[in-house]
Amino acid sequence: MTNPEESRPVVFGVDARHPGQPALAWAADEAVRRRAPLRMVHAESPFRLGLGGFDGVVSRKSGCSPGEEALDEAVAFVTGRHPGLDVAAFLLEGAPAQVLCRQSEEAQLVVLGSRRLNRLEEFLSGGSVAVPVSAQAACAVVVVLEPEDAVCRSPYLVVGADGSRASEAAVDYAFETAAVRGADLHALWVWEPTLLDSADEVLALQKCRRLLFETMAERAERHPDVTVSRQVVRGHPVEELARASEHALAVVVGRRGRGGFTGMRLGSVPHGLLHRAHCPVVTVPTSGRH
Repeated sequence: MTNPEESRPVVFGVDARHPGQPALAWAADEAVRRRAPLRMVHAESPFRLGLGGFDGVVSRKSGCSPGEEALDEAVAFVTGRHPGLDVAAFLLEGAPAQVLCRQSEEAQLVVLGSRRLNRLEEFLSGGSVAVPVSAQAACAVVVVLEPEDAVCRSPYLVVGADGSRASEAAVDYAFETAAVRGADLHALWVWEPTLLDSADEVLALQKCRRLLFETMAERAERHPDVTVSRQVVRGHPVEELARASEHALAVVVGRRGRGGFTGMRLGSVPHGLLHRAHCPVVTVPTSGRH
């Protein structure tokens, strides 16, 4: 019997200006691991593409746009890497972030490359995709910042935990992905005292360790093949998670809310990791699929 989860695609956003082969390779490999089809999508303004159908799918004509050429190159790359993978390519009308968020409604995962825009460029650029899609997508979003560390001897994922519903969704995703990957899981709880915090540091850290153990215990029982380590540290969440991500396969964090209309309300931790992490960043919505 077909697993309904496997029937939903991994979606990859194709950027004609920045092909991003490491990200495409990551998406194709993940589709194979999940036994899922790979759907590659490039979106362009209708003013650049000309007339399209009511469903938003643009009629493809040989050499008619850079987007089509980018899709053709992406298909060739993926089929060469995984000849048996179920691959489809779509040239769609609309703003890239909005198109990809619509695609996420049917996907189990959206994978994007990153052009490493700074925060001002993100705000001013109409082509900024990673932040708004990570903030608004209906499923988990992976932003691949650079190639995977091929020399990693013991593969592992890092997940940020803080006891919130958002982090619980991230922990669930991290366990599932570690199981698929055959990887270990490192759970990191970062305690960040505020200027008004009068709590005893020793007691505060003990409480965090207890909550982290409780968060991981039941899920670890459901995934006995995943080796789990737990750590509580004092510091800034972005800095500590970025440091822990240096040799990780991915760093996984939760997302609170839907991000607002502009998509810039991603949250300080996932947004910061998009600039600081050394590995792919996975943002998991509190509700919805992951």
